[in-house]
Amino acid sequence: MKNDLSGKENTVESLKTAFLHNRKYSIAKDIYTATDYDNFQSMAMGIRDRLIEGWIVTQQRYHDENCKRVYYLSLEFLPGRLLANNILNLGLVDESKKAMEELGFNLEDLYEQEIDPALGNGGLGRLAACFLDSMATLGIPATGYGIRYDYGIFDQKIVKGYQVETPDEWLSLGNPWEFERPEFTLKIRFYGKTVKRVDKSGKFHVDWVDTSDVLAMAYDTPIPGYRNAVVNNLRLWSARSTAEFDLDYFHDGDYIKACENKIISENISRVLYPSDNVLKGVELRLKQEYFFTSASMQDIIRRFKMHNEDFRTFPDKVAIQLNDTHPAIAIVELMRILIDEEELGWETAWDITVRTFAYTNHTIMPEALEGWSVPLFGKLLPRHLELIYEINMRFLRGVANRYPHAPEKLRRMSLIEEGPVKKIRMSHLCIVGSHSVNGVSRLHTELLKTTLFKDFSEFFPRKLNVKTNGITQRRWLKKANPPLSELICGAVGDEWATDLARLKKLAPFASDGSFREKWRAVKRENKVRLAGYVKDKTDIIIDPDSVFDVQVKRIHEYKRQVLFALYLISQYIRIKNDPEKDVVPRTAIVGGKAAPGYAMAKLTIKFINNIADVINKDPDVKDKLKVVFLENYCVSLAERIFPASDLSEQISTAGKEASGTGNMKFMLNGAVTIGTWDGANIEIAEEVGPENIFIFGHKAHEIAGMREAGYNPREYILNSPLLEEALRLIQEDFFSQFEPKIFKLIYNSLLWHDPFMVFADFEDYLFTQDRVSKAYLDREEWTKKSIMNTANSGKFSSDRTVREYSEEIWGVECGA
Repeated sequence: MKNDLSGKENTVESLKTAFLHNRKYSIAKDIYTATDYDNFQSMAMGIRDRLIEGWIVTQQRYHDENCKRVYYLSLEFLPGRLLANNILNLGLVDESKKAMEELGFNLEDLYEQEIDPALGNGGLGRLAACFLDSMATLGIPATGYGIRYDYGIFDQKIVKGYQVETPDEWLSLGNPWEFERPEFTLKIRFYGKTVKRVDKSGKFHVDWVDTSDVLAMAYDTPIPGYRNAVVNNLRLWSARSTAEFDLDYFHDGDYIKACENKIISENISRVLYPSDNVLKGVELRLKQEYFFTSASMQDIIRRFKMHNEDFRTFPDKVAIQLNDTHPAIAIVELMRILIDEEELGWETAWDITVRTFAYTNHTIMPEALEGWSVPLFGKLLPRHLELIYEINMRFLRGVANRYPHAPEKLRRMSLIEEGPVKKIRMSHLCIVGSHSVNGVSRLHTELLKTTLFKDFSEFFPRKLNVKTNGITQRRWLKKANPPLSELICGAVGDEWATDLARLKKLAPFASDGSFREKWRAVKRENKVRLAGYVKDKTDIIIDPDSVFDVQVKRIHEYKRQVLFALYLISQYIRIKNDPEKDVVPRTAIVGGKAAPGYAMAKLTIKFINNIADVINKDPDVKDKLKVVFLENYCVSLAERIFPASDLSEQISTAGKEASGTGNMKFMLNGAVTIGTWDGANIEIAEEVGPENIFIFGHKAHEIAGMREAGYNPREYILNSPLLEEALRLIQEDFFSQFEPKIFKLIYNSLLWHDPFMVFADFEDYLFTQDRVSKAYLDREEWTKKSIMNTANSGKFSSDRTVREYSEEIWGVECGA
């Protein structure tokens, strides 16, 4: 048989032939010399080759039709391993398994050889990857743009409880999915100065001169849709020097200086999020953002010019989505190109720019919004600073015209934040320079409108809108959880792979005793598999029949890993106070990385690991409670964890989590949520009903009221004996006997400040966790909750989210 996507034979025999051919002629190995990774690459190349023809046909069709395209700009993409996903989307799972079996290999073993691409850190990058998958599956002409990081953020090791960061050398053995495109190498300019001049016709010009230049070279990765013959593109930029090697310095014996320019230039694409604790790190981060946005804008304009001449039609052919503020400079870069290079007037250029760009906000916390120091920005990008001042002047003139006696409003809405060091508010630039600004959950968007961006919401009443995040069910259920996927397909068919709302058909099966038994068997199979992984990695034995209580996400104070830790201490105290009492066994599983410069987050990891060490070694506890911290949380590890989870911890301070997508992945795999009334938890609760979720804690407006009234965390200790005892243990170094006072920072922060209201929610959290334990004892009812979570997850497909973007923001039709 032939596959419409590739035009190649996709029989078992053809896949075997491709594997052997690639191993011999592409890798130059045989059965005796090939490593496990060589065998993975041989299979990956065979699958990649089956994408290429569809890739070329798809891109050619976009050119022939001169259709409007979507460009998704993101500093992060976190695609995860690609071999299994690409095999799934090609519809070659069975053929690939059989081909490898006949050659003496286990396909699952080959999957395990692949290294996760280190192109992102957390939810932002994973959302971008889900969107690319959905855009291809929906047939939307789209390209993702980002940076090809050499080392990603870091590889996390846990050493004596501490996070230790090492380079993530994900490219050390090569990447079979990418294609180097040296013909698409673009010049990126930094520093220099601007020169004003008037030409012979009297036209005013600004030239950006004496710049220091870097090259951006493209690397392309095919992104296939699900069994629909569409293959879109992810283009990542890698930094190169304009002068690889200075021979004069070399001949003079200065070998280091001979390579200095190359090293400095290529640092731009070395790591994701260089530390901003030092000025050089801040400057490098700003360089990264301009580097990839400038390269992307040049590439987009080159493509536009292939078939179009009139720039006034640019927004009819181009839709650019900014994934957070990191690509915000693209707005100014387009203005620079249109005014300085294409010689358009300001009003025309600004109209084109605003109609082209749309901005997704991902945070409600003002301190998390990017603000670049004006002196640094002006040194690095002098022309862009001039344009930002011009944009700001014109915008504030409009604000003043509408609000003639409101100087404070002008100050709040200005693109420039006044202070000892002036800063450029990149979120304000995004709002002013885009035709659409969206939040990522209903609560998040409402808070943007009523708090953070209240002035802008009043000034642009139709600009702010909601697009609740989503996830791709193809990776997070069909690929990550084959046993559950097969059970679901056997019950309701497989249409849910492209229409997740079809899972609603599962709801009646929650009342079917035999189906519930099969559901529990699948869950236990996944838990046994995860327990084996935990034993291999940590030497900790966990009970598959215990509640797998999971919190995996980026480590941050607002996500309240410390609240979970205090709960575990409270359960330890209960067990110690009455060792003979029956309890519902729990296995607490925690994972996540802390930013290298975030001291409190890194200390939280140490705190959890020390708690785990005490609890797991105490003979009184036995199997009643286990605590595991899994190092180096990433997409492939998440694919092991979500299918095995019973309870999903979504316990952020209400009003702080924009949306969350981990909550959706847990839900899709049948985990029950314990969470606050925050982010997408609210919409999950509405979909599953109050009987199938455990909500606790103060709501966002209550949190705000408590802050205004003067929150005193110590008041809550008086009403919580378990909290008081837990704090006493921390203060007395019970969890740090050989490292006295190391948790003083956590203790003092909670006791005197508690900025994320951990104490305020503790007692309700404890009460709700007791409800969870009681509910878990009734296995039949718990299984019903699990099935109903999966059945009602249809809203949270990224297909739905992307379709809303396409129809309501981009103006692009879905073609599949």
